[in-house]
Amino acid sequence: MTRIIVSYDGTDSDRDALALGGLLAAAGAALELAYVRHAVEDEQGRERLAEHEAEALLADGALAAGDPELPQHVVLSGSTAEGLRELALAEEADLVVFGSEYRTAPGHVDPQATAKRLLDGGPVALALAPAGFAEHEGLEAATVVPISEDGDPCARETAESLARALGGTVAQQPSRDADLLVVSSKAGAVTGRVTLSAATDYLIELATCPVIVLPRGVALRFGR
Repeated sequence: MTRIIVSYDGTDSDRDALALGGLLAAAGAALELAYVRHAVEDEQGRERLAEHEAEALLADGALAAGDPELPQHVVLSGSTAEGLRELALAEEADLVVFGSEYRTAPGHVDPQATAKRLLDGGPVALALAPAGFAEHEGLEAATVVPISEDGDPCARETAESLARALGGTVAQQPSRDADLLVVSSKAGAVTGRVTLSAATDYLIELATCPVIVLPRGVALRFGR
């Protein structure tokens, strides 16, 4: 089963990520939430309060996702990207989900700084939600579009798996009607690492639907 970690801090952007995580969970993925704290408080009482606030934030996210029993992780790291990377490896997660950068135009995708770091050599797939995604009713992935780099069939395999699980179809070309893009890492990238070509990076910039970015040579499997 594909395991998903949603980066969640209660902001509008991360509520978009949570909505996308919910859509992928409907395809049979296992969902978990994570929040990265950047420092330990010097005073013991303040540290307990910070821990409690982080735990409460994730509990609220789990309630919003409709499952208070979702696994929840509070990670301590000076870098959000590094904290999520280490958590994903430790938990053997397959995918980390992010919202778009603050002030991204509604309906568009703009990877936030943490996501951009993991798009440059990260060890797990990433999913990027458009701004305002959580506000849509009846979320679906009726049309899934794979964008493959030479010699890597994993985008198509992942798209086909998602479409089967969600009752959708696989289309050949991106369009305004696409509900989800699945893109592979560029030819020549290290197997198991995410590295975008300039062309794929530009496609993400133009995207108006969620995007899943795969490490080179790695396909995700959905369905129960």
